[in-house]
Amino acid sequence: MEDMGKNLTKMLKDRNLSEQYEKLIQEVLNDRDVQDFIKKNEEILTQESIMKSYANLYEFVNEKKKYREKAGMMAPGYKPQLIMNYHFIAVSYVPTAELIAKQKEQAIKARIHSMDMPKDVRTATFDQFHNTDMREDAINAAFDFIGEYLKNPKGFHQGLYLYGAFGVGKSFLLGAIAHELAEKGYPTTLMHFPSFAVEMKQAISQNTTGEKLEAVKKSPILMLDDIGADSMSSWIRDDVLGVILQYRMQEQLPTFFSSNLDMKHLGEEHLRVTQRGEDEPLKAQRIMERIKYLSKELEMTGRNRRLS
Repeated sequence: MEDMGKNLTKMLKDRNLSEQYEKLIQEVLNDRDVQDFIKKNEEILTQESIMKSYANLYEFVNEKKKYREKAGMMAPGYKPQLIMNYHFIAVSYVPTAELIAKQKEQAIKARIHSMDMPKDVRTATFDQFHNTDMREDAINAAFDFIGEYLKNPKGFHQGLYLYGAFGVGKSFLLGAIAHELAEKGYPTTLMHFPSFAVEMKQAISQNTTGEKLEAVKKSPILMLDDIGADSMSSWIRDDVLGVILQYRMQEQLPTFFSSNLDMKHLGEEHLRVTQRGEDEPLKAQRIMERIKYLSKELEMTGRNRRLS
């Protein structure tokens, strides 16, 4: 390396390069990474090929400095490295660990189609979930579902119907399940059902109800949060919720629910009586048959963590 460096210096002088230009080249050749790379490839590198690679060497040293200072980089998030391109030296840019982690998290977020869900639910993970004896059955069932689904994504797997008091973590657990599945590459639609019902009513005037309904009912994994929180019109019950559940039952698509009501009270008190006070037990029963087919009922108990 020492002889090659001396010869390069001599070549610079022989070519009558300016003093400033020569100084820049010498700084580049004094760079430790440049020296190590040239030494590693000295069998295929000539003095002439190194000189012709100067622009790339200068780019490497300059971008490496910017990378260390985290400012003004040509390719933010990418670290420069030297490579051989035939008999010449070139610069390649490889993604940093930070960029890879960021891209992974962005991909996970993109797989969770969230509709009117709070940020803590959209970003929930099992690491953040506070497990207690009162929550153990629910979290074990969640892991059981994930394990079985990953073994056979095309098979039918019952989702969960999580019910319990306000603030015990039902929605958060759904978010954690969605995040775990997204990490493995599987998309999920996680939506607040009362808000979706309002959106569907507003979509009538825009003639977009069919489009919205299609997107939801065909979601590979669907999570309906807070079902039973608001009174439901017969149209929402039969032509929105009923259509979604009928399609998912026929196609055997995983479906989850969260509610403050257990299945018995959801059917008898919420779905049976419409906003107009109409008592329609058979239509309510039809909806409940689909919910029971698609999901396993589990109670979640504990203190209201939203008041903590």
